[in-house]
Amino acid sequence: MGRLDRLLRPKSVAVIGGGTWCKAVIEQCRKAGFKGDLWSVHQSAETFAGLTPFATVNDLPEPPDAAYIGVNRKSTVEVASALAAMGAGGAICFASGFSEATVELTDGADLQDALLKAASDMPILGPNCYGLLNYLDHVALWPDQHGGVPVASGVAIVMQSSNIAINLTMQARGLPIAYMVTVGNQAQTGMSMIGAELLDDPRVTALGLYIEGIDNLADFQALAAKAHAKGKHLVALKVGRSEQARAATVTHTASLAGTDAGAGALFKRLGIGQARTLAGFLEALKLLHITGPLASPGIAAASCSGGEASLIADSVLDTPLSFPPLTDTQQNALRVALGPKVALANPLDYHTYIWGDEAAMTATFAGLMAGDAALGCVVLDFPRADRCDPTAWRPVIPSVAQAAKASGKPMVIVASIPETMPEAMATELAAQGIAPLCGLTEAIEAISIAAEIGSSTPESDPVLAPAKTDPGQILSEAEAKKALAAHRVSVPKAACATASEDAARVAEQIGFPVALKGEGVAHKTEAGAVALGLTSAQAVTDAARAMPTQSFLIEAMVQDCVAELLIGVLRDDAHGYVLTLAAGGQLTELLHDRAALLIPVDRDAVQTALTKLRIWPVLAGHRNRAGANIDAILDTVMAVQAFVTAHNPIEVEINPLMCGVEGAVAADALIQTGKPK
Repeated sequence: MGRLDRLLRPKSVAVIGGGTWCKAVIEQCRKAGFKGDLWSVHQSAETFAGLTPFATVNDLPEPPDAAYIGVNRKSTVEVASALAAMGAGGAICFASGFSEATVELTDGADLQDALLKAASDMPILGPNCYGLLNYLDHVALWPDQHGGVPVASGVAIVMQSSNIAINLTMQARGLPIAYMVTVGNQAQTGMSMIGAELLDDPRVTALGLYIEGIDNLADFQALAAKAHAKGKHLVALKVGRSEQARAATVTHTASLAGTDAGAGALFKRLGIGQARTLAGFLEALKLLHITGPLASPGIAAASCSGGEASLIADSVLDTPLSFPPLTDTQQNALRVALGPKVALANPLDYHTYIWGDEAAMTATFAGLMAGDAALGCVVLDFPRADRCDPTAWRPVIPSVAQAAKASGKPMVIVASIPETMPEAMATELAAQGIAPLCGLTEAIEAISIAAEIGSSTPESDPVLAPAKTDPGQILSEAEAKKALAAHRVSVPKAACATASEDAARVAEQIGFPVALKGEGVAHKTEAGAVALGLTSAQAVTDAARAMPTQSFLIEAMVQDCVAELLIGVLRDDAHGYVLTLAAGGQLTELLHDRAALLIPVDRDAVQTALTKLRIWPVLAGHRNRAGANIDAILDTVMAVQAFVTAHNPIEVEINPLMCGVEGAVAADALIQTGKPK
């Protein structure tokens, strides 16, 4: 174990302070069954929560493994200093009013710096931190109620929201939670470091992360690598999807590659499952705890209702999951088990002919699992035990267990809605190695996550760390193209002019048809500063006079174009440099057809991402039409990557990249440079 061992798994606990939260910590420790030494530090009380307090930290009989500091924010600094000096194992700093409150308190950041100095090498969680729950070792450094129970093994969850952490402990889904740790401000000890320590516990089977912001990109990548090496798996729920990574809207890239795109690209690169809902987050952790990741996205499903079969069939739309068609072997086995009246398909409606017949149901489920599916799903909604008798539903359970054993593949029981999977039943199923999935929608989310993790190969190359620069200047289109051309991006033949008559002469030198663009104008098309396909000097002169500028870029028109793409890179301080591939030109706004990757990326990964765009069939040559030169597109992307690696800009965008049979040409480009701090 590492430097957080004493704090996470203490043999002695000191609770410092006299607030109701301190009393609650002592009460929760007792309720959890903590068997170690439990001390109170209170400077004036004769008794506190049934304990005889020590007046100061220095009066404690020995350095505590873990301390809960529940005093005000300035006293927190003093107490942390005393604990560090005596060799305490670590502390949770409950008080707020530090760097999270710099808008309200002018000394918040300074006080947090003082706390870090006071703590020195002693690990601290927070400040502004609720605490931790260790259900494996009966530890509850927690100032409130919680819904967890002791477990022998389970998943660990690290949270950036204390209130949501409380809510998740109240789950009734049969998920064994081993640890629940909140991180507060992450002033010293971040989510990644905590997660890495939790993975070292052999009793932890999977790790869940509720993320508002990545604490440290390098540490986060190290956490993912450690999980992969240990054969344990991560699920992340990242909030803030609606917030853009940049306030600027100079380019489409800024709106396409927001924080969610960067986070998603990072999670995918590192082999981390990404949940979209709290329910899916919990169900995915449960599935990974019981079955682990899935070998493929193919699933087999059975229910005794045509309506349920239709629901589950519809529910996999827009997910990576699929229902492999039944093989001859499966059909033969199912026909024997079900007789002639049942239509055979996957998903399977096995009707109620065999309801209650354990042997027939076992044969049915085993036959269904004889194909290519990696997971079997049996839809089963238990009736309310307080008003109904669930006895008739119970034979399904041993049938599923026997079919899973016979096939050597995992099976789950899925309740259509969470209410029809009672907690007691969920716990019973989990104990038998059958994942009880509570709710069809969240079940499909969880299965999708397990399938994506199972098919992923985490990349070992580190993400290019964002440069520590401030936003610099926005280059003109001509300047941007010149900079990109130096890295072998193909650009049209072009020249600049500063008067309408000069523009006409330049156009004649370049050769018609030409494109005329006004310089120094943002959003040129909307401002009337773009004219395309001009075929005469007079047309150029007229177009130039109509534009709201006296500076022009004249370019040869790109004649060879199968389709238009957007190639963009946006610096995302939390996740790296986000490379966006999208349908270009007018289709950028209409389709929102995009893929996000992180730099560095190789050609194969770029090509794979392109094939997932809706515009890919056009690029590949739809209905016997000529396709685009894919190698030229890949060359352009790699050239943009080379530019970013060399210059660390804030933002780069080519839109459109004119993708033709012979090559790919940047018809428009924009660069926002980075300025060294």
